[in-house]
Amino acid sequence: MNTFPVETSPRIKRFAQPFQEFTRAEASGGIVLLACTAIALLWANSPWSESYFSLWHTNITLGVGSFAISESLLHWVNDGLMAIFFFVVGLEIKREILVGELATPRQAALPIAAALGGMVGPALIFFALTAGTPDVSGWAIPMATDIAFALGILALLGDRVPTTLKVFLAAAAIVDDLAAVLIIALFYTSGISMTALLVAGVFLAILIGANLLGIRRTSVYVLLGIGLWVAVFESGIHATIAGVLLAMTIPARVRIDADRFVGWVSDALDEFKLALALGGPESSPRKHAAVRSIELATVDAEPPLLRLEHALVYWVAFLIMPIFALANAGVDLRSGLGAALTSRVGLGIALGLVLGKGIGISLFTWIVTRFGISALPSGVTWLQIIGLSLIAGIGFTMSLFIAGLAFGEGPMLNVAKAGILMGSLVAGTMGYMILRAATSPRVSI
Repeated sequence: MNTFPVETSPRIKRFAQPFQEFTRAEASGGIVLLACTAIALLWANSPWSESYFSLWHTNITLGVGSFAISESLLHWVNDGLMAIFFFVVGLEIKREILVGELATPRQAALPIAAALGGMVGPALIFFALTAGTPDVSGWAIPMATDIAFALGILALLGDRVPTTLKVFLAAAAIVDDLAAVLIIALFYTSGISMTALLVAGVFLAILIGANLLGIRRTSVYVLLGIGLWVAVFESGIHATIAGVLLAMTIPARVRIDADRFVGWVSDALDEFKLALALGGPESSPRKHAAVRSIELATVDAEPPLLRLEHALVYWVAFLIMPIFALANAGVDLRSGLGAALTSRVGLGIALGLVLGKGIGISLFTWIVTRFGISALPSGVTWLQIIGLSLIAGIGFTMSLFIAGLAFGEGPMLNVAKAGILMGSLVAGTMGYMILRAATSPRVSI
């Protein structure tokens, strides 16, 4: 039984379009991400490496007097820009829960099981190698999947990969992102300020109230969201969590249904045509009024959630994530790579991304299908599942992010980054080769 049915209702189509844009942006954005990673690695291992590290440690202060936040450029990228990334992740999670692959228990069972296996397997391998040492705090590093790189690999395979497999990967990666958010909030947070947390709660309550009152102006949510981000930042919880919390408050309902929208736009077009026929100076206000009516109808017919996701997805894919890679992927391989090959941390991350992801996702997917809880997507084979499981071992972005939280600026951070790069490269290469061998390209006649 196919657990990924094709819906044709206007509501499903409306929510599916941003997903299609999201996958296209992530796949092509992965190329830019790869280029920025290469630049960061070359720069960090060049004679000018000192300028690379000094740039990202440049201190920047925003605000006035006591109402100012002073952090390094690296922290502004990881705490500020990444909050926007997590905001888009939150919008994707909310959309998937409403009408996507997480909308029903049977649909959600397969990607949830795959994501769970892809977290348990890597964590167990890392824990087995680092148990009893302070470095065990990095257990969550190999649990992540970089959806941009993963979808980019699938895009390279073209028609060899069925669309249902891409949807399955995206849904599992979104569940993985949700788990990463919870892990960051629960395990990588220290020194909580209850006063700031209370202020954050007030901002969140106001945002929820704005949603319930039917307020749809994005500017309202942006301004309140900035206040929420500052409060969460000051509370000691990682500031990126504010992005996900804000996303959950964005309205996902339309103000007018499809029939009313068609009628409203038709009347406005008739008015515009009449103004054209009349001509003369008096026709101009009528034309402007008709155009304004169409504009208002369009806004009311599109949920703010979809409007914001559409507006931000390309900025995230082509600007925010590349800047993050440029700031975080600079590993001194002259010392880091050798240490990663011999260190428990480096090996735990690399083996977790390759073996942990590959075995964990495949095993948990088999379990839910074996017991009839769910079924494989239409046209997908088990060999493709194994290949996909390995591609999910490309941890890169989120793994680098969690590594920074786990090890800070300590000596193990460079080792962890080298392990992430090594494991992601091996997992991605093996997954690509298996998927390429698993199917032949479809030939159009």
